[in-house]
Amino acid sequence: MKKNIYQELSDNKLLKKRELMKGVVIGFGIIFFVAIAVLLYLFSKYDNIPFATLVPVFILPVTFAPLLINLSLLNKESKNRNL
Repeated sequence: MKKNIYQELSDNKLLKKRELMKGVVIGFGIIFFVAIAVLLYLFSKYDNIPFATLVPVFILPVTFAPLLINLSLLNKESKNRNL
């Protein structure tokens, strides 16, 4: 199993990286929900919507998953250090 890549970071850098990652995850979450709301509006308003408009809804969770994994690793490392 790979070792935790965040073990080498100092406490200050770990906290900065965790806060940055938390902000990125919140930003992507907001973008994801706005995209879903726009698509729901488009599907309710118009009849002929091309399938290509669904691409962002399928791509965002794929980009969102590694961010959540890294955030959980950062949280776990900060918990191990009692920060």
